[in-house]
Amino acid sequence: MSNPFRESLLSRQAPETCTVVIFGATGDLTHRKLIPALYNLAEDGDLPPGLRVIGFARREKSDEAFRDELEKICREVSRQGVNDALWKNFSERVFYHQSEFQDEAGYRALGARLDTIDAESGSKPNRLYYVASAPEYFDDILLNLKKAGLSEAKPEGWSRVIVEKPFGKDLKSARALNEVVNGTFQEKDTYRIDHYLGKETAQNIMVLRFANAIFEPLWNSDHIDHVQITCAEDLGMEGGRGGYYDSSGALRDMVQNHLLQLLALVAMEPPTDLSADGVRDEKVKVFRSLRPIRGEDVAKYVVRGQYTAGSIKNREVVGYRQEDRVNPQSQTEAYVALNFFIDTWRWSNVPFYLRMGKRLAKKGTEISVHFKNPPQVLFNRESGQDDRNVLVMRIQPDEGISLRMLSKLPGAALKMEAVKMDFHYSTSFGKASPEAYERLLLDAMAGDATLFARRDEVENAWKFIDDIENAWHGGTPPPMAEYPAGSWGPPEADELLARSGRVWRRL
Repeated sequence: MSNPFRESLLSRQAPETCTVVIFGATGDLTHRKLIPALYNLAEDGDLPPGLRVIGFARREKSDEAFRDELEKICREVSRQGVNDALWKNFSERVFYHQSEFQDEAGYRALGARLDTIDAESGSKPNRLYYVASAPEYFDDILLNLKKAGLSEAKPEGWSRVIVEKPFGKDLKSARALNEVVNGTFQEKDTYRIDHYLGKETAQNIMVLRFANAIFEPLWNSDHIDHVQITCAEDLGMEGGRGGYYDSSGALRDMVQNHLLQLLALVAMEPPTDLSADGVRDEKVKVFRSLRPIRGEDVAKYVVRGQYTAGSIKNREVVGYRQEDRVNPQSQTEAYVALNFFIDTWRWSNVPFYLRMGKRLAKKGTEISVHFKNPPQVLFNRESGQDDRNVLVMRIQPDEGISLRMLSKLPGAALKMEAVKMDFHYSTSFGKASPEAYERLLLDAMAGDATLFARRDEVENAWKFIDDIENAWHGGTPPPMAEYPAGSWGPPEADELLARSGRVWRRL
């Protein structure tokens, strides 16, 4: 008998040759993520033959100077190193186009250059525009693409746009940006990128749930006690990020996009098929079902905090308010923890706990599903320990899945110990997982938007976040908790779970 789930996985479209135009080509994202991703795809033989890249930025430089800069960084960060012959072949198809983002003439010149490149290569006029600039230029870039006639697909070709985060800073700005995007490109040609969804473990969540009979029957409130999602970072405000971060904060910078997207994959119902809209329809239902946290409830169900001076890996570090470009009186959170519920049949009264913090003891992102204890009879009657089975999906840095269960210790006495079944991508498949941007760029070239956010996903996620932000910045906001750098966060976050007899899982 055929397996529709497997067949739909195997029927993904192949990526097509195109010209990738990167706006903001002199920035770190281009140098450290996008170009290395494209090069590694070429190294693996996955890059469509004849693909071209045009970097669009404001600084003056030649094609050769641009290529030299990219090569230097790529040699530092590429997961596979750099092969000289392959780099030469790859870089010969990389070009630089100088223009201000607001200069319409620069876009018309870009259009002429694209036409010339297509004519010389004999390829179809497929264009993939990647908006990797600072957010304040998003509107300028999109509107000028339309004015120059570049957003419209040419005969026998296609025209698509990838928009980087942050996609707005609240519901109002997200809606305004969506109006600009949808006035420039059709929704089917719009790819709002979230690199977390390109990670192998994030992609594997649906396979784990829906392709394994041992998990799906248990994936509900009858068997699951609670779910935790943790994103821990040991970094602070390195690289001059203080100014941006202090205007954003942990809730808007990480929770609204990355972590709520992971939540949706964990909590969604089975899609009718694996088409982009089939999957995203179910994710939107999760966001619509989030129980709002408003007004006085914010202080009860949400903890925000800032780190104070402490030690990370035996190195003394300053507190958040002493970081470069951070307001010394800042009321922006570097840590946030939430306790919330999803009002659906499957998740009735199952608490979800989510936390994200800077300058924590260890770097890592994971989802842990904590199953209910078995009846207190037989083996665990007097165990005196937490006997829950825990399924852990590690998103980064060591991607994989583990399952904790109880086993009898060797010997005559009936003693039990928690053991772990552990799956690592790198050891199980003999190679490291591709970088997230590699998969996402290939999907955009193939016209597969499954791992990209749709307009209604973004807006419903912001609706949930805005209720919390409004309570923090209006009326009498709840106090800002503090925790020393190198710890696991403020004690108030521990109390969030302790009042129901639960504890955070240590990474």
